[in-house]
Amino acid sequence: MSRVSMLLLLALAVAVPLSLLAGRVWIDPIHPPFANALVIVLELRAPRAALALVIGGGLGMAGAAMQGYLRNPLADPGLFGIAPAAALGAVLSLWLGAAGFVLGDLALPGFALVGAGGAMALLSLLAGRSAEGAGDSGVGLFTLAGMMLASLCGALMSLAISLSPSPFALSEIVTWLMGSLADCSWREVAIAGPLTVVGMMALGLAGPALDALGLGEGAARSLGMEPGRLRRLIVVGIGLTVGAGVAVAGIIGFVGLVVPHLVRPLTDRRPSSLLWPSALAGALLLLVADCLCRLLPVAGGELRLGIALSLLGAPFFAGLLLRLRRGEL
Repeated sequence: MSRVSMLLLLALAVAVPLSLLAGRVWIDPIHPPFANALVIVLELRAPRAALALVIGGGLGMAGAAMQGYLRNPLADPGLFGIAPAAALGAVLSLWLGAAGFVLGDLALPGFALVGAGGAMALLSLLAGRSAEGAGDSGVGLFTLAGMMLASLCGALMSLAISLSPSPFALSEIVTWLMGSLADCSWREVAIAGPLTVVGMMALGLAGPALDALGLGEGAARSLGMEPGRLRRLIVVGIGLTVGAGVAVAGIIGFVGLVVPHLVRPLTDRRPSSLLWPSALAGALLLLVADCLCRLLPVAGGELRLGIALSLLGAPFFAGLLLRLRRGEL
């Protein structure tokens, strides 16, 4: 295990217990302020912390894999259109009212996962065979297919919002799209956890091929890299990690963009050595951000996690653009 991974694990070992105690009402572990403090920790804060670790880890690793695959430091997991497709599925669930009438509480994550799976299949159809044997242009074709899919899903979401059947449905859609871990339970952890773990394993298997791809697709082929296999691992890995997160928490952006840049200077900069440290850093970032959202006083509840990370991520992205313009990336 690398030194940076050990440091991140140590930071998580400190942050996780603090996240269980932090909130509008802090809990003293030695002298709890009220009788049901243990219930609050186990049923409210523990699943929320676990979900932050799962989603943050998946998004961080997906961002590192995406930047390695596209060889672009500004790449983000949402670029493939899987997150918008998952969000579109969830929006359709709320729009149709399926969450209350057909499948119960599993309707929204179920629709979102179907949307993510459909995006994965469509990406494979649009860019899979056409990109085979296309050299370095294969990655470009794959990226264009993802951008087209993201644009289409975004337009369909806007259409669903504009044609919302009721003010209640509109409010539910807009609130959910902001992204949050509030009101999440162990059910969401059970949904997102296994899918995210499988996706992270797929991305881990793609690590050596991503190292070879950094030399160019022609050189990578000569080293034994199979573009088709790598593309399938990337689609499955990012589809499961991003889709599972969107399915249970809504759209939480910028984690996959920011985290690899924070970790990269601490590694040897090879994509394979960046994957797991990015997963740990993503888990730590989302856990800390969620704690801050709980603690910040906001009228009518708490600051939505997706909004908070966007407020932090947009200036960070602007800084990356300036560094890229100066040739520092």
